[in-house]
Amino acid sequence: MTTLLIARLTFDEALRRKMIWAVLIMSAAFLALYAFGFQILRDDLVEFDRARRGVPNEVLPYEVQASAMVLLGLYTVNFLAGIMTIFAAVGSIAGEIESGTLHAVIPKPLARWEIIAGKYLGFFAMIAVYLSLMVTGVILTSRFIGQYTPPNIIKGLALLILVSGILLSLTMLGSTIFSTMANGVIVFMLYGMAVTGGLVEQIGNALDNDTMVTIGILTSVIVPSDSIWKLASYVVQPSVAVNLIGPNPFGTSAPPSDIAVRYAIAYCATLVIASMLIFRRRDI
Repeated sequence: MTTLLIARLTFDEALRRKMIWAVLIMSAAFLALYAFGFQILRDDLVEFDRARRGVPNEVLPYEVQASAMVLLGLYTVNFLAGIMTIFAAVGSIAGEIESGTLHAVIPKPLARWEIIAGKYLGFFAMIAVYLSLMVTGVILTSRFIGQYTPPNIIKGLALLILVSGILLSLTMLGSTIFSTMANGVIVFMLYGMAVTGGLVEQIGNALDNDTMVTIGILTSVIVPSDSIWKLASYVVQPSVAVNLIGPNPFGTSAPPSDIAVRYAIAYCATLVIASMLIFRRRDI
């Protein structure tokens, strides 16, 4: 019960931060620009088909082009959610220790693990709501403007939420060890390393370079956020789009297996438990 109360307070506190509202404003602006861009694409393709006198484009069907637009939208949403997750939780423990807030809370009959669990659930709920709204915006734009509905969007949304869950658990762990500033720098570097490692692995697969593939696999073990994004991008694309587009910076034609999902869930749980154990022994 106490954990849920902390989760609700964390959720409310996060929404009061100016940074969160700045991200929300940026997200709304992105959806508006995305809808405008999708409309331009649709209009150009209609004009192109009219010039071809209704003969379908067999080289690059509309389904593939619309799928690429959806993939671009979801990639941006995933990036915005990652930024929002890190900024929201970067000072969740360290910031309150530095400001002295926890000194008024810890002496009360409240276990330290409850603070970690409550904050994690609160931030996780906020990110899940944010991602649900943003993905819904992308899909509604695709459906009503682009006349295209991608497959497996619920599964894709669940995987995007898992990506943010990974970054959240990593940020929470760092907040129990480092200062707010140091934690932000470290988590951002790890997030960037994961993205770079994913690109290196794709290039290695294309060039049949085992060393580059190994580097990509190692980075996905250290921070599995990019590998889960790759799986999410794969499941929301039709097979024709995967075959024609192939590997690219926004998706992949060789997704990780379901083992990667189980590993990512275990990764989150392990980091949250580690946060509890470290915070329990930390002198504040």
